[in-house]
Amino acid sequence: MSQILLSQMSLGQKGRILEVAGNGEICHRLLELGLTPGSMVEMVRFAPLGDPIDIKIRGYHLSLRRHEADVVKVES
Repeated sequence: MSQILLSQMSLGQKGRILEVAGNGEICHRLLELGLTPGSMVEMVRFAPLGDPIDIKIRGYHLSLRRHEADVVKVES
């Protein structure tokens, strides 16, 4: 198993969230949206220019900006 950032995942790739790094407003918001350590996440699609990205977590789809996904560490 390797550790990557959520923003580095490939289309269709699945992984388990290890950590939401930092302690700023973005990190707090991501935790409230359900991106908590131990949660499974799947990369669903990218927007035509690569931002935002669409992930599936806890049974729902969530769109995130790349800079938001850069603070989430995933084990794939």
